[in-house]
Amino acid sequence: MREKVAEIQAELGNRLVVGDAGGGMVRATANGKHQIVKLEIEKEIINPGERNMLEDLIVAAVNKALEASKRMMEEELGKATAGMLPNIPGLNFPGI
Repeated sequence: MREKVAEIQAELGNRLVVGDAGGGMVRATANGKHQIVKLEIEKEIINPGERNMLEDLIVAAVNKALEASKRMMEEELGKATAGMLPNIPGLNFPGI
């Protein structure tokens, strides 16, 4: 079972989804590990010389927020499930 979970996690890390806003003027690409891997801002809405830096800064900020959110969720779920679930190595249940 642990091997299957690891296989699924690896597969999800390679799968991508895209979200957009502003009629496609801003597009964010995320992987199955809840990480933003690419951000695109149409050149018409920002100074071209600043676009790449702004995209990189937004990606970094969003990923930090997602990491903090994940840690918060794991902590809270860990409190709620403390002692309820068995300790099964490799499944990484929060709080175990």
